[in-house]
Amino acid sequence: MEGSGEEFMKYRSPLVSRYASKEMAYNFSDRKKFTTWRRLWLYLAKAEKELGLSITDAQVSEMESHLEDIDFVMAAEEERKLRHDVMAHVHTFAHCCPTAAPIIHLGATSCYVGDNTDLIMLRDGFDILLPKLARVIDRLANFAEKYADLPTLGFTHYQPAQLTTVGKRACLWLQDLVMDMRNLQRAREDLRFRGVKGTTGTQASFLHSSTYFHTRSYLVTGQTYSRKVDIDSLCVLASLGATVHKICTDIRLLANLKEIEEPFEKEQIGSSAMPYKRNPMRAERCCSLARHLMALVSDPLQTAAVQWLERTLDDSANRRISLPESFLTADIILSTLQNITEGLVVYPKVIERHIRHELPFMATENIIMAMVKAGGNRQDCHEKIRVLSQQAAAVVKQEGGDNDLLARVQADPYFTPILGQLDSILDPKTFIGRAPQQVTRFLSEEVRPVLEPYKSKMDVKIELEL
Repeated sequence: MEGSGEEFMKYRSPLVSRYASKEMAYNFSDRKKFTTWRRLWLYLAKAEKELGLSITDAQVSEMESHLEDIDFVMAAEEERKLRHDVMAHVHTFAHCCPTAAPIIHLGATSCYVGDNTDLIMLRDGFDILLPKLARVIDRLANFAEKYADLPTLGFTHYQPAQLTTVGKRACLWLQDLVMDMRNLQRAREDLRFRGVKGTTGTQASFLHSSTYFHTRSYLVTGQTYSRKVDIDSLCVLASLGATVHKICTDIRLLANLKEIEEPFEKEQIGSSAMPYKRNPMRAERCCSLARHLMALVSDPLQTAAVQWLERTLDDSANRRISLPESFLTADIILSTLQNITEGLVVYPKVIERHIRHELPFMATENIIMAMVKAGGNRQDCHEKIRVLSQQAAAVVKQEGGDNDLLARVQADPYFTPILGQLDSILDPKTFIGRAPQQVTRFLSEEVRPVLEPYKSKMDVKIELEL
């Protein structure tokens, strides 16, 4: 097709072409992967030289000077011939390092470069995600603080329940995100290097001289590092996906109530058929991708379960997909959620109207208590309130009218002793308990401290391209 590039003639993963950040896309790129392989071969040569192998300074220098200039066309041709990606890149590296060619990959297994590079990518992937998660927590903490004492209907079973505050509800979201932060930090810190241990992990290839250790390497491996490491890494990302799905589902529900909306650009179109609509497309995108993220954890679970003895190669193709896709998916979810939390819009008047609609029913016990204090009989008052409540409920449910319980109470002479108290009895702020204080303490003791390591990275704003 005239004017169209070759990239449009084949499938492209939308995780890269449409969604993920440049830094995360690069982290799992071929260039990052294969330049890391070359660095690992360089480090291996240097270590072997220190241990007394006949490797020259010239060979090491030659390798150092060709770490970046990879001939990807040649590497692809070599792999077509050899059917082995590591050996294809050994030959490609050797082609531009003729002096060092005899000692490239000396004594190593393919998993020396493959597994160690994967571990580096996992580590760097967590390092990209953690500041993004910190920024989401920071934005949502600011939101919670701003609306700490704004009363709103609580919901259980998605039915109106006792009042909470907008800020307290945000703290429920924050609590899960803080747990995710700790989980990601732990998974990142638990990662080690595979090290240099040969074809079955025994280090037999290196026993002619003293053993070379990395300070943070797994003490025992098979040919590969344990694939349970992949489970740990993807489990915490899947758990993050569950958190984000819950948060964004809540936002979508609240958007339907017109209480809260995600940001909406001036020229944004909510629906091609219904121009008035302001669909929560960012929250919907997060939910959509979060489902994919949660599903991906089944791959490493099944892969780890079927690694026969010291290893089997049926892990390889699966890991090429599941590991990068998990990090790429988590990356765009966090970027999108940051964009949402930076621009959440609250409509207090709508929230107030919903409270007025339900609060008279919730205040019935308070009305009874006030009547008893004024000298009334609890059972008589209870019966009066029961009858009036059912009448008001019939107006709401059968006639589609507003809740007129308060008007019925005001019109009944029985309640004359407390009419002057009704405004204070029905003040929403008297129904939120210690929610504002809970917000303040939670943000101070559990949220702000986890953000300390990321203070220098807080100012980055997210502008979504799509």
